[in-house]
Amino acid sequence: MRSVRSPEFDGVTFHEVHARSVLNKVPAGSGVPFGWTVNPYRGCSHACTYCLEGGTRILLADGRTKALAELKVGEEIYGTRGHGASRRLVPTRVLAHWTTLRDAYRVTLEDGTRLVAGGDHRFLTAKGWKHVTGSKFGAAQRPHLEPGTELIGVGRFEPTPDETLGYRAGYLCGMLRSGGFAAETDAAARALGYLPDFGASVAFLQVPAEPDAHWQRGFLAGVFDLAGGYGRGQLAVAHDEPEIADAFVAALARFGFAHQLDEVPKFPTRQEIRLLGGVGEVLRFLHVSNPAVGWKRSLDGAVIGASRRRVAAIEPLGLQLPLYDITTGTGDFVADGMVSHNCFARNTHTYLDFDAGRDFDTQVVVKINAPQVLAAQLKKPSWRREHVAMGTNTDPYQRAEGRYRLMPGIITALARSGTPLSVLTKGTVLARDLPLLQDVARDVPVSLAVSIALLDDELQHRLEPGTPSPRARLELVRKAREAGLPCSVLVAPVLPYLTDSPEALDALFARLADAGASSVTAFALHLRPGAREWFGRWLAGAYPALVPRYRELYARGSYVRKEYREQLAERVGPLLRRHGLAPQAGFASRGPQLPAAEAAPVEQLRLL
Repeated sequence: MRSVRSPEFDGVTFHEVHARSVLNKVPAGSGVPFGWTVNPYRGCSHACTYCLEGGTRILLADGRTKALAELKVGEEIYGTRGHGASRRLVPTRVLAHWTTLRDAYRVTLEDGTRLVAGGDHRFLTAKGWKHVTGSKFGAAQRPHLEPGTELIGVGRFEPTPDETLGYRAGYLCGMLRSGGFAAETDAAARALGYLPDFGASVAFLQVPAEPDAHWQRGFLAGVFDLAGGYGRGQLAVAHDEPEIADAFVAALARFGFAHQLDEVPKFPTRQEIRLLGGVGEVLRFLHVSNPAVGWKRSLDGAVIGASRRRVAAIEPLGLQLPLYDITTGTGDFVADGMVSHNCFARNTHTYLDFDAGRDFDTQVVVKINAPQVLAAQLKKPSWRREHVAMGTNTDPYQRAEGRYRLMPGIITALARSGTPLSVLTKGTVLARDLPLLQDVARDVPVSLAVSIALLDDELQHRLEPGTPSPRARLELVRKAREAGLPCSVLVAPVLPYLTDSPEALDALFARLADAGASSVTAFALHLRPGAREWFGRWLAGAYPALVPRYRELYARGSYVRKEYREQLAERVGPLLRRHGLAPQAGFASRGPQLPAAEAAPVEQLRLL
């Protein structure tokens, strides 16, 4: 790997690598309308605020999780002690953490979890430790993962709840009706932080007739903090108020927790609720509810092994990548719910040991031999000339393409093999290749899509420093259409309360129609882990008044609330019809759904 810096790309380092494979199969069930992708770059010199990815989650010693990228030497996490698959969780510390250059492999589990690790990396399985890959010595092969291998751990991690107003009300209700401020200082501190949100009202003390999921998450945490505990492998809550006990049971049922309800002989009015399912369900409860009391979150000594997840596939990525490695006092740690040793990579750009934030913008990996490798792969008899989409991870026409000129060779290789292709970009470097695309379109189906999220130059510069202006991208659409090429536009992402007004959308659609866009698809911002945190920091600095509203809109996960999506769809539809963009266009609530020849990726944050 050679690292290069250039004066015309201030602050950007290009890491030139020789790839072994550039043609990537899209996993079944991904929901995107194409089966293959080519990505000559990793990382992006566009520097978009919302173009980010999160890291592998590591189990901390307080039961919470943290991205591997954010771990520091000295932090306390959970490791294990024991023999074979029989293990107990024990606190340990991160003693060191560094990178190493290895061939990288993707491990996919049957539940959809994906990890990237070196071939020497080991997981704890039902039959002991196994490497990701076998050695090259035939009968002397070391134990290694295969499809169907059972991995030992604590179950899949759940995302912790956002502290929405509903969550806070539920917490206060559960906590104050289970003992109040005197019993636990951690709970009291949290409650004191929540109370100002409600002014002089005490309505939060009432259990709603139909509580929502946010309220129930907070309620579980509040009751557990004051009336619950975990010990000897059991998580239990005891309460004297039937209304509170019933509401607690209802909340458990909502989130799929099996439980048992018992009377307490010494206290006739008291009911005890015990969680069933072992340590995996205890940990899931802690993540779903996020209690405040530290000592009650301790899983020290908990027996693990009952939760087993099967390997679905192990695939080489075709690259040597710098992979994360940490050393702990126990020699292991728990990553994405599995007991693990050494050499983990962060997802997507963090495969490269680059930070998931600024480094995505300033550390760009360039597969300098991508055209040659792709041409060789397309000559294989097994290649069936299926549609290949480009721009599905990072932008193939980012500024780096002006320096490396990889796309002409890639386009030529695809066309010569008879392979249909599509490109999604916000980079005007594409204009350079329009004559080539016009030529190859005589032989294979070719379609283009340009991402244009807004017209406001000032907001665009703050969100997407380093990208061409909206005016330049509109001109790119015009040039593509004049060349006789189909060119769709993705109005993506639509930013709630920033770019979603009828006036802003109407003006944008008018300009798109004037530029000759073949079709238009609009969809709202979605915030996956990692992107959520980084975009949140940007929003807090640029538009702090919007932070509470975004918390409400994205309280349920990566996608905006259904109510907002429906409102936006009602707003977008008439505007598209007004500008003659409706027949082949529409509003996508979760992501773009273009015709197969104009395939665009669902994962908006990684490509725009």
